[in-house]
Amino acid sequence: MEEKDTIQIGGKTIGVIFILLLLLVGTFGMFALNGKNEGVSSSGEYGNLPEKCRLPAGQEVDSWKEHLGHHTETKECLKYFK
Repeated sequence: MEEKDTIQIGGKTIGVIFILLLLLVGTFGMFALNGKNEGVSSSGEYGNLPEKCRLPAGQEVDSWKEHLGHHTETKECLKYFK
């Protein structure tokens, strides 16, 4: 009878492969989520604003403009928003 060559994979090998896959998926997942979460404050037409004028993450432009208008130190920020 003819013997067939077999490959034996142990528990350590499976563990290492699993950890490498987790690292790979995690790395690409961070890039994917980072691209989706980039707000108006860090990119786009409002990316070059002074720090105090930047739109916080999750904040809508209209409500941010209203907030800026209530404070004398940030009223000049309104000129950056159309």
